[in-house]
Amino acid sequence: MPALLLLLIVALAVVFWLPQMLAPQAPLQPPEASAPAVTPVATVPKDNSPAQAPGASPWSEAQQGRLRKEAQEVLAELLELQFTLEQQGARRWAADDYAAATAAAGRGDEQYQARAFVEARGHYEDSLAQLQAVQAAIPVIVQTALDSAAAALEEGDRKQLDKALERLRQIEPDNGALAQLEQRAASLEPLMALLANAADAETDGDLAAAERQLREATELDKAHKRARAELERVAAAHREQRYSQAMSEGYGALDNSRFGTAQKAFEQAAKLRPNSPEVAAAVAELRSAKTAAQLADLQRQGRELEDSESWQEAAERYAQALKIDATLVFAQEGLARATPRARLAEQLSKTLAEPERLADTAVAANMEALLQQASRLQPQGPILAEQLAKLERLLRQANTPVAVTVRSDQLTEVTIQRVARLGRIREQTLSLRPGTYTAVGSRDGYRDVRQNFTIQHDQTAAGLFIACTDPI
Repeated sequence: MPALLLLLIVALAVVFWLPQMLAPQAPLQPPEASAPAVTPVATVPKDNSPAQAPGASPWSEAQQGRLRKEAQEVLAELLELQFTLEQQGARRWAADDYAAATAAAGRGDEQYQARAFVEARGHYEDSLAQLQAVQAAIPVIVQTALDSAAAALEEGDRKQLDKALERLRQIEPDNGALAQLEQRAASLEPLMALLANAADAETDGDLAAAERQLREATELDKAHKRARAELERVAAAHREQRYSQAMSEGYGALDNSRFGTAQKAFEQAAKLRPNSPEVAAAVAELRSAKTAAQLADLQRQGRELEDSESWQEAAERYAQALKIDATLVFAQEGLARATPRARLAEQLSKTLAEPERLADTAVAANMEALLQQASRLQPQGPILAEQLAKLERLLRQANTPVAVTVRSDQLTEVTIQRVARLGRIREQTLSLRPGTYTAVGSRDGYRDVRQNFTIQHDQTAAGLFIACTDPI
């Protein structure tokens, strides 16, 4: 800028001050016309005419001086604008208009030297107007260069990009977009390579690799529209591909009853396409298939447990199935079969584990009735048959009395609890069912005595002696 200012001052001095210094000092004569500074557009014309043309009056000379000054003023403005445009490289990016302006200025010089100042001024004004038009076109040219640079970046055209950037540096080196464009230009070749690699990967069907390459490209140049658009397109295609794969995997697993694998596959599909009706339908189908498989498994287990006479476990399986669907006929019928059999099995197991309870006639009678009831059940598995045979044997043994001889000292009151009061006896034989009994003896002035005794079913006879012998 200091150099530009200096040149401008020199030009103005040449135009205005120097002619006055060289002109004659006669008070009624105007200063001699002097030539403006030499520039690429307008050369300063030489005024070789005498200070006062022959026969010219002072008034006409004064008019000529005024016209000359007006021409010089236009020329000064023309020179200033020409210098600015020259610095901006207008000779290259506006060659035709710049040449036309130069020609107009040349014609002005010719008229100026011929002292036709009005005509000279007209040509200078034409030249100035043309250069002003060039200057007015700068925003459009700058925008065109910006657009050209952006397009070159998108297309990967290094030659066009460098040309556009160079024009921007000449016209508007401080343009705010220039630095960003230069930064983007630095990564043009690597970015184009990534785009090409992505296209090759997509052609080969490797959408994952294509998406990865495009993500790297958008990281290199976040403003690259084509890279961004390609990434969005390929990512969508890759997402659709993974969705289709997940759905296929899910249905394949569902067909083979691999419900866990199917669940994971459908969940992955739901992430790739949220709120998809296809995924919702697949999940519903999976749920139904899982329920059907679970019910079928419970039915199978129930039948197997029935066959193995595990009635309580079978009843639990049928009850579990009814919790899932209370209308299931197999579960209703199975529970109706298994529940009474489970109750019977529990009663039989308890009695067989405690056969001494059969000594109680009430218990024995109940078990006799149970035996009769259970004997009519069909089918009758080996476990039940064995239990019934064992119960029948125990009942027979429990109901077969054993002769028991009770002896005393005829002084003691003898009682067999829950059987009979014998009184003061020496000896008495009773017919007792197998079991455990308690004999009690009492006598005034003596301590009572108690004696427990057990009658085994395999005994043919038994006896005991009881008497009070311990005085108080």
